[in-house]
Amino acid sequence: MRYKLAVFDLDGTLLDTLKDLWASVNVILKAHNHPERSLEEIRQFVGNGSVKLIERAVPAGTSKEEEKIIHDEYKEYYDKHCNDLTKAYDGILDVLKVLKNNGVKLAILSNKPNFTVEKLNDIYFEGLFEIARGSLPEVAVKPAPDSLLRILDELKIAKEDTVYIGDSDVDVNTAKNAGVDEIAVTWGFRDKDFLEANGATSFANKCEELLDLI
Repeated sequence: MRYKLAVFDLDGTLLDTLKDLWASVNVILKAHNHPERSLEEIRQFVGNGSVKLIERAVPAGTSKEEEKIIHDEYKEYYDKHCNDLTKAYDGILDVLKVLKNNGVKLAILSNKPNFTVEKLNDIYFEGLFEIARGSLPEVAVKPAPDSLLRILDELKIAKEDTVYIGDSDVDVNTAKNAGVDEIAVTWGFRDKDFLEANGATSFANKCEELLDLI
């Protein structure tokens, strides 16, 4: 294997979480008498964390006070329903096991709330990842490099021995900002043309292709 550490985004990379995100947003929007959003709209809204997701989902002109209330209610609801419709992408578990068995350290880095990342990690990936990390109040979210660099520091792995794998422009820019290699996956929430237009240079179209790239 080329790398000592592979850090994965969660939504759209390891897990197909879109339907649960969509359903949860719409439950809260409906409760506040706001129009519901389509699945495709939510696909475009995700990637920058739950605060940005709600900011994009609420109607224009919504007050910041109401936006915060909706966000807090969304987080509480989604945490209880984050695994209703979610599933791991076909083949990803086998790929992770091969990487781990070949001595590659594995980590998750997501802009989701940290407690939700830990919960989903326990459900799907128990024992596979050295670190499963979501957003923390004291650390800037992706694409700022802070959270990724913190993982490298904790695991004592150099930048040149690390690759970051994700499905969005946020992930591509996170890797670039941190000075590590990136692999963009095309089975997630953004297509290859979009990723290429946003600077991605290395692509995996199927989970098993990661084994040749890592």
